[in-house]
Amino acid sequence: MEKKEIKITVARYTDLTELAEADLQLIEAAREMAKKAYAPYSGFKVGAALRLANGTIVGGSNQENASSPVGSCAERTALFWAGANFPDTAPLSIAVTAIDQSGVHAACLSPCGLCRQSLLEAEMRFKQPIRVLLDTREHVDVLDDVKSLVPLSFDGNSLISG
Repeated sequence: MEKKEIKITVARYTDLTELAEADLQLIEAAREMAKKAYAPYSGFKVGAALRLANGTIVGGSNQENASSPVGSCAERTALFWAGANFPDTAPLSIAVTAIDQSGVHAACLSPCGLCRQSLLEAEMRFKQPIRVLLDTREHVDVLDDVKSLVPLSFDGNSLISG
């Protein structure tokens, strides 16, 4: 038997003034998107903002449905809108935030498995990392790539036999 250790690096910012202006801009865009979420069932409003290689920022918010699998997460909403409107433009970074019904930011936050897989597919498709900024009540966590969220990932290479 062989054991392997998997490590990820997360930069944690407790002072937003330490972030680059471009990152602050992306976080603010995600916060605005969270206000537009449709979340009557969970009350958990999520916003995402995706910066593309051409400088465009696209946003998404979660859109719930009484039949819960029918809804869409903020991250995938932004990612799929970008893919439909800028199909040949790589996403460079994504900021994600969440607020409750009273507008209080979530204490912790991380994309769901479907969003992680969708973001990983975009990372593999464009052959470049997508930085991930997770905006919570007390800090912003920054990961260098989506692969850090999915260390034992399944991608197109997994489908190749031999």
